[in-house]
Amino acid sequence: MNGIYLINEKVKLNGLTLQDSIQIQKEALTTYIQEQKIKVTKLNPYQLHDHYTIPHALYYDLKSKRKQLDCLMMYSPQIIEDYITTYPARWLMLKSFFDKVIMVQQCASQVQ
Repeated sequence: MNGIYLINEKVKLNGLTLQDSIQIQKEALTTYIQEQKIKVTKLNPYQLHDHYTIPHALYYDLKSKRKQLDCLMMYSPQIIEDYITTYPARWLMLKSFFDKVIMVQQCASQVQ
């Protein structure tokens, strides 16, 4: 399975500091990717990280490469809710490049 993961570096999760929120997202996503044996796809060779932090940049790269992937992974709906509210049509176009959108926090809570 091929996928891309998105980390929101501007959202504070559950009253945590910004740095702790980023770390929780990274750890949860990395663990999920390893457990599910997902191959992370890097669309832009100039990208600094394996993950995206800006949904607009992700959409641009997907549109430029005309790439369809298996999954888009995020920590929780809270990570993307501001983007969805502000750009609902763009969100629909963005998620159309993926067979499914996975919220890792929800997957972990279903296992417990």
